[in-house]
Amino acid sequence: MANLSTNFSQFLFEQCTNKEREWLEEKVKSNLLDLMTAFVAAPRFLSKKNISYDSRSRGSLISQLTSFEVNGWNLVRLARVWLLLHLPSEPKEQYIKNIETLFDTAELNELVALYSALPLLSYPTEWLPRATDAVRSNMGFVFDSIALQNPYPELYFPEPAWNQLVLKTIFNGKPIHRIYGINRRRNEDLSIAVFDFIGERSAAGREVPISVWMLISGFTMESMIPKLFVMFSSEVQTEKEAAALVCYESKDPKIRSLLTKYPDLELSIQNGDLDWSKLEPIPE
Repeated sequence: MANLSTNFSQFLFEQCTNKEREWLEEKVKSNLLDLMTAFVAAPRFLSKKNISYDSRSRGSLISQLTSFEVNGWNLVRLARVWLLLHLPSEPKEQYIKNIETLFDTAELNELVALYSALPLLSYPTEWLPRATDAVRSNMGFVFDSIALQNPYPELYFPEPAWNQLVLKTIFNGKPIHRIYGINRRRNEDLSIAVFDFIGERSAAGREVPISVWMLISGFTMESMIPKLFVMFSSEVQTEKEAAALVCYESKDPKIRSLLTKYPDLELSIQNGDLDWSKLEPIPE
């Protein structure tokens, strides 16, 4: 990447012992083969300790990509991404070949690092086939590395691929609030698919997280009215609140009018006391 921020390098070295830092600095000064070998060999030379990073207090690691987060990673994953950012990006064909070679030969944890690095790599659209493959993966850690806390899908996925990622996240019971752009990339096709999924789960006596209703809000249809009535009648307060938000954001006058029977909820929304972030936080 053209701008490997000093924040990223500084934070990485803060996590390292002197010996680990020396090893990393030596590898990025060596030849291409040694650098790619270092990516694979990193667990032999670095601790696997977990790391934490508070971007709110320390600022973004990557200035042009404020949504890039490393909190909860381990040191090897962080270092592998850092090593990837030192691969020479020119000529383009050779750079792509080098990254593809690492993908083709990667074991599980190497794949996680590669997918984590996608939003930082040069020629980002070149990696779209790899990224959509990860969505179809049956390996949980691989799927999580592209779906959760990774800005790449929001930035580059076409709508069908984006919708598939969101639906699989819901189906797997993963927290959709950790998908970057989940609010910004709501769309009608996704809304219909999510509503159908909710109906299937309800028919099977299974619940879905209340936060998924956010994906339906703004794309409502009259066929949803019976379900909204059920939610307003629920003894669970969050179900009533979700129904109120759906109605408030609806463009359908019939659905919007349902909220007039619940003035307290409508007033809470108007005053800013109730929004989707109150039900489950949504990352920017």
